[in-house]
Amino acid sequence: MTAPVEESIASPGTTATGPRDPHDRAGRRLRSLDLLRGVTVAGMITVNATAGVQSLDKPVFATLLHAEWVGFTLADTVFPAFLTMVGVSIAISSRGGAGSAATQRVLARAARMILIGLLLGHMFFLADFHRYGVRLPGVLQRIGIVFAVCALLYPRMGTRARAMTAGALLLGYWVLCLLPVPDGSATDLWVPGHNFIAWVDRLVFGEWRYVKGPFGYDPEGLLGTLPAVAQALLGTLAGDYLGRGLRVDRAAKTLLVAGAAGIAAGLVWGVVFPIAKSLWSSSFVLLSTGLTIVLLGLFHRWFDRDDRPARKGDLFGSFGRNAIAAYVLHEVASIILTGDAIQLPFKWLAPLVGTQVAALAPVALFVAIVWYPIAYMDRRAWYLRV
Repeated sequence: MTAPVEESIASPGTTATGPRDPHDRAGRRLRSLDLLRGVTVAGMITVNATAGVQSLDKPVFATLLHAEWVGFTLADTVFPAFLTMVGVSIAISSRGGAGSAATQRVLARAARMILIGLLLGHMFFLADFHRYGVRLPGVLQRIGIVFAVCALLYPRMGTRARAMTAGALLLGYWVLCLLPVPDGSATDLWVPGHNFIAWVDRLVFGEWRYVKGPFGYDPEGLLGTLPAVAQALLGTLAGDYLGRGLRVDRAAKTLLVAGAAGIAAGLVWGVVFPIAKSLWSSSFVLLSTGLTIVLLGLFHRWFDRDDRPARKGDLFGSFGRNAIAAYVLHEVASIILTGDAIQLPFKWLAPLVGTQVAALAPVALFVAIVWYPIAYMDRRAWYLRV
């Protein structure tokens, strides 16, 4: 009996039985997921590096930064894409094991992801207790929790049950968001922190949350995990469909239609339930999941064919097959962005192309710095497994 999935955020080309042979037919069918994951990893590094450049008082393109509250930018597509692909990976890689051994492996793997997230999120705190604070929620922490829940549910629930559960979570979360705030403040989903979800974060995490103050909250907060689980469950539906072994053109077309429907539903729902990443609103889930499924359909159409051989050491494939390693490396190496050396291209280019375009130079350089060792690991078939 095997664990439901070998990797969630990172899959070094795996199937349910282990590392994929790039010449194996099943391996080729999954290439689209590796490449889409790689594009998402590259986007994650770009977004985080852009935020780092902005912290140095350099102007950057707003679409590479997260929306402050209501809204949707290119940066807002990254994290939800990971969660959707967690679900897709679970469905593709699972053998349906639901025994105690499989459960223990899932929980152990989720615990390791959460631990890595806590360690990476507190690197500076561990170096200076007085200058930096503690924050319990985080990106890998949420991925670990979502992976555990969905990997445990998948072998125990059919496709229809998972679809109904995802819908119930999204609708139920909307109800939670509309509940009166116990502290007496008015509920307004269009204003940061003025909702029941944020109040629970303040109650549970106290000052151990991302946004401080009387209306503080955490974008990876407690109740926001519910729609995040729904997002991964929707991903399992796409993974189920890909697992049928249908013709590439037919499968890609269906994914494109399903993704477009999700985008439309998210935009319509967003009229009354604002599209807000920090709230992880249900409309945000549908919109971002739809976009990810559309891209998956396109990638499936372009890359899951016998005449498109896999390449080792390429940009997106390397990131996709070793995403955990890329995530850890970019977090550890982020201190580079504050150095004078990596900012030199900005100084050289700013008079020629303008400050916003010039600000992309240190970002691109940072992506390249992270990619090079990851590509080397890919060529050597070295993959970080959690």
